[in-house]
Amino acid sequence: MKAPLVFSAVLAVIAGITTMIFATGGATKELRLDLGLTAMGIAFIASLLISSLLLMTEKPNPDHLSEGSGVHRTSAKIPGGAGSVGAPAPRGQNPAAHDGAKPDEPADGKA
Repeated sequence: MKAPLVFSAVLAVIAGITTMIFATGGATKELRLDLGLTAMGIAFIASLLISSLLLMTEKPNPDHLSEGSGVHRTSAKIPGGAGSVGAPAPRGQNPAAHDGAKPDEPADGKA
């Protein structure tokens, strides 16, 4: 985490100095220290945020996170999940059985 801090600090100093010099408006006027400090703070925060986010996206996950720990990783293996879409219902779970029909007969009674 040291590299993003150093990188952001260097960019902040460069932004602060250039803003102080160019915001002055000439050699006879006083340096604008207030604008330089403001630009320094904004540059430091913005560059630290961007560099930290870029480092986080590059960092791979540890190998132990991909091992099975009792959690279903594919919905096809979950009972009632995506693997059961369009598949016939198991023999003991006929949805028509609750209205008095036998499990092997259709719900309208025509066999």
